[in-house]
Amino acid sequence: MKNITLALGLAVLSVASIAGEGPSWSYSGEAGPDKWAKLTPEYATCAGKNQSPVNLSGFTKADLKPIKFSYKTDNDEILNNGHTIQVNLPAGSSIAVDGTQFDLKQFHFHAPSENLIDGKSYPLEAHLVHADKDGNLAVVAVMFKEGKANKALAKAWAQLPEKEGEKLNLTASLSATELLPVTRAYYSFSGSLTTPPCSEGVRWLVIKQPMTASQSQIEAFAHAVHHENNRPVQAINARAILK
Repeated sequence: MKNITLALGLAVLSVASIAGEGPSWSYSGEAGPDKWAKLTPEYATCAGKNQSPVNLSGFTKADLKPIKFSYKTDNDEILNNGHTIQVNLPAGSSIAVDGTQFDLKQFHFHAPSENLIDGKSYPLEAHLVHADKDGNLAVVAVMFKEGKANKALAKAWAQLPEKEGEKLNLTASLSATELLPVTRAYYSFSGSLTTPPCSEGVRWLVIKQPMTASQSQIEAFAHAVHHENNRPVQAINARAILK
């Protein structure tokens, strides 16, 4: 069972990595978010009860232990898969949550933000995607408001691939730590991937404090992706949003 779960987890990670893999979907029109679940049986979970993103509100107080971040600085690969700009990472970076280690696989971006916090949208949201040894996923989400330029984005955007399918090796070493605020208190909920196949059972860790990105950095991302790439918020249903 562990091997099956791991295989599924790695398959999930690769969906966002390879342009054109799986049935075609988009953020609007006949293959837009409200149609994802009907495009193919593979995407049926997109109509599930524990979907992401959500409007984080109606919080439940909980004793959330600090996330232990252990991110390396290294050269990375940046790609435009037609849905987002994604940075793939070499092995060695991880987080620990409740005693479980999740290895950082990649991070990517959505504009405007997918998750809302008490109804507030942000111009940019980063998703840092992690997997444990059994393929279970944990996503650290970081919101960006317009302001001072972000160092990690400056390094990545220096080689921003503007054509779908374009992939480049980053010459500047960066660390995902540069995407994180100093204060890392977070909200937590159980959700899904926000793109097909919308697999559920994803642990979401949404950092409360936003980072900043300059107007030009936000505009550069929008220009490269050519469209808004945020899935609408989904019903919370019976889930608790922990804080």
